[in-house]
Amino acid sequence: MQPKKLGFGLMRLPLTDPNDEGAIDIELTKKMVDKFIERGFTYFDTAWMYCGFNSENAVKKAIVERYPRDSFTLADKLHAGFIQTAADCDRIFNEQLKKTGAGYFDYYLLHDIGVHHYDIYTRLGCFDWIIEKKKQGLVKKIGFSFHDSAELLDRVLTEHPEFEFVQLQINYLDWESTAIQSRLCYETATRHGKPIIVMEPVKGGTLARVPEKIEKAFKAHSPDMSVPSWAIRFAAGLDNVFMVLSGMSDMAQLLDNIGYMENFEPLSEDGLALVKAAADEINSNIVVPCTGCSYCTDGCPMRIAIPRYFSLYNADMQQRDKDWTPQCEYYMNLTKNFGKASECIECGQCEGVCPQHLPIIKYLKDVAENFEKQS
Repeated sequence: MQPKKLGFGLMRLPLTDPNDEGAIDIELTKKMVDKFIERGFTYFDTAWMYCGFNSENAVKKAIVERYPRDSFTLADKLHAGFIQTAADCDRIFNEQLKKTGAGYFDYYLLHDIGVHHYDIYTRLGCFDWIIEKKKQGLVKKIGFSFHDSAELLDRVLTEHPEFEFVQLQINYLDWESTAIQSRLCYETATRHGKPIIVMEPVKGGTLARVPEKIEKAFKAHSPDMSVPSWAIRFAAGLDNVFMVLSGMSDMAQLLDNIGYMENFEPLSEDGLALVKAAADEINSNIVVPCTGCSYCTDGCPMRIAIPRYFSLYNADMQQRDKDWTPQCEYYMNLTKNFGKASECIECGQCEGVCPQHLPIIKYLKDVAENFEKQS
């Protein structure tokens, strides 16, 4: 029997302290895991740096220690940003096994392959290394996640046909994007015969909060379907997609997702036309295409809340016709706990790890110009 297509992404878990991404609310996470498994879903996705390096610990407490190992599927990842030598690969992998307590990983990925990281993985022998982990029985299926051009994806899959799946950023907003190239990457992976796992189907929450005109159109078409359901159903309806990951940070999000994914039905032709119209409308207004992954914040020496500031900035830019918006107040409240955008020292570490390859330093200057002059 085919597994249900919804995977639980463990990057945005519920927190006991909203200002500390590592402060995972384990008891609420357990309840969410229980409901997820109770409804027949089995796929969980974590990574070394998720939730301030605490996501894998949460896997052990909320899943591994409470369910038989063969009752769930676990994916984990190695990220090029945390390895400098070949020995680092084993060191991190062994620590991941220890932190999760899983014994083995059903799916293991070389994370965020792009032109720079591809060079690192090649230089450190990571392709042979991951094959060896599979031979040892410590990994069942090997793959990689990808944030770059379709041209590079074709090269990687041509040079490394041993990979069994690809994880791609696919959502209706990025489907025709010349930068993200969701459709072109999807078509490339499909041409190589590689099944696809989808990440960022709701684009870090962007597609959960669409313009009022779009929301009304969605509700008129399907009154019982939530706004984010349109994004997840779009991705899950693609022929070569076998899993769609969703980061769920509270029980309401989880219940909504499993409600429509338990007996999944793809979007109809008129539904697909609606999401295309939604993409055109949203893309005409969005300024910073940040997905909120927070990779940029872990090493920021000034503790700047980069994704949060970008989210506020995008919201403010969509309300430029109004005399007053609440975003400035939210911004100033955040700066009581985090560095201001203007305090960026331009070290560049954030841009080095950004999967979207955003000019973060430039955008932070725009944020500072917008909010700090208002205060």
